[in-house]
Amino acid sequence: MIRITDLFDLEHTIAADYLKGFEYPWEALSGIKQLIIDLGKQLDPAEYTEISENVWVHKSAKVFPSAYIGGPCIIGPETEVRHCAFVRGSALVGRHCVIGNSVEIKNAIIFDDCQVPHFNYVGDSILGYHAHLGAGSITSNIKADKKNILIHADEEIVTGLRKVGAMLGDWADVGSNCVLNPGVIIGRHTNIYPSSCVRGVIPADSIYKTGGVVVKKEER
Repeated sequence: MIRITDLFDLEHTIAADYLKGFEYPWEALSGIKQLIIDLGKQLDPAEYTEISENVWVHKSAKVFPSAYIGGPCIIGPETEVRHCAFVRGSALVGRHCVIGNSVEIKNAIIFDDCQVPHFNYVGDSILGYHAHLGAGSITSNIKADKKNILIHADEEIVTGLRKVGAMLGDWADVGSNCVLNPGVIIGRHTNIYPSSCVRGVIPADSIYKTGGVVVKKEER
C-alpha cells in the first residue's frame, strides 16, 4: 500500500525509469535534482525551450509573466504555471498540469494531469496522476523538532531523511485548507475532507473525514 507500484501508474511521468529503481517513493527524493538535469539534456529542443540554465519549458506550456521558475526544472506540455507561482527548483512537472497562483514547489515530482491550483506548498513530495490539492492545502515536510521523518504505517518505517512531504497516489483528492504532515501517504482514489490535519498512511479508495475518521468508499 505504500510502495511506488501501489501508488502510481508510471506511464504518466517522464520519471518512470528513475522511479522504477526504488521500492518506496521517499527513496527517490534525494535524486530529483540530478534526475531533472539528466532528463533535460535529453529533451528535444524542437519541443522544449531552455529558458534559463537547467530550466526547460515545453513550447505548448503557458508560464504567466509573474511566475518564477528556478532550476533545475522541467515544465511539461500543455501545463499552466500561473501568476505569482514560485517554483524554487528541483521540480519535475508533467503534462497538462496546473501550478496555480501563489503556489510554491520545491524538490517534487508532479505527475501528468495533476492540479495544484491555489495557495499551495509542495515540498519534498510526489503527486500522482490526476492528484489534486484544494486551495490552501500544504505538504508539511519537516518536523518541529527537526528529527528524521518516520512513516507511520502498520509499523514505523525509518526514512533517514529530515525532509519528507507527502506522497499522493493517483487520483487522490485533498480538500481545501488541509495540512498533510511530514511523511503522509495517501492511497489512490482517496478523498480528504477540507480543513483536515492528516497524519500517517491513508488507504486507497477511502474517505478521510473530520476528526480523522477513515471509511472505505463504496465500490466504483
